[in-house]
Parts: sequence; C-alpha cells; structure tokens
Amino acid sequence: QVQLVESGGGLVQPGGSLRLSCAASTNIFSRYTRMWFRQAPGKQREFVAMMTSGGDTNYADFVQGRFTISRDNAENTAFLQMNNLKPEDTAVYYCCARLLNTNYWGKGTLVTVSS
Repeated sequence: QVQLVESGGGLVQPGGSLRLSCAASTNIFSRYTRMWFRQAPGKQREFVAMMTSGGDTNYADFVQGRFTISRDNAENTAFLQMNNLKPEDTAVYYCCARLLNTNYWGKGTLVTVSS
C-alpha cells in the first residue's frame, strides 16, 4: 500500500504561482505513473497532468502551458508547478500514482486563487 501526501497548497492571488509536492512512501516511485487531479467545489474530479515512468507527460487542455509536472526519483516525490493561476484553478488538488492498473490517492491539498 503506497501512501501519498500532498503539500504546497494555499491562498494565492490571480497571476501568482504555487508548487505542489507529492511525497510517496515507496522507494520505487519511479516505476509509477504519476498524475495530478483536481476537484473544484460542486464539480467532479478532473485530470490535470500526468508523467509516465518513462518521463512522458500529458496535460489537460485548460492547463495551456501554465502547469508543469516533474519528479525527483531520488526523493520519491512528484511536483506540479503552477504559474499564472486563475480563480477558476481554485480546487483541491490530488496526487495519484498508478502501478499495474492500481491507483493510489493522496488526501489532497487546497489551492485557492483569489484577490
């Protein structure tokens, strides 16, 4: 059972930046596909970004070049750098790791974009 812990959320003004982290309890995190999802109030959870074990990335259309997913395999951590944040980016952001068709989820970190 892999434990994922997100951090880095908070309150930021429109146009600001945040860097989310996802720390995994496994030392083979590099073998996992790492993903970020988000869930805004009253909405369904939606895909944000992913990185395969090979380093390939994919992003949701709404990211539009503002977010970057990355990893530190030595530290078993994934990151989501978010720039030029908009009020509509307000949501709980969840880290998800997949291995052998099994998904593991963190509890989320709240990002609020407001002036």
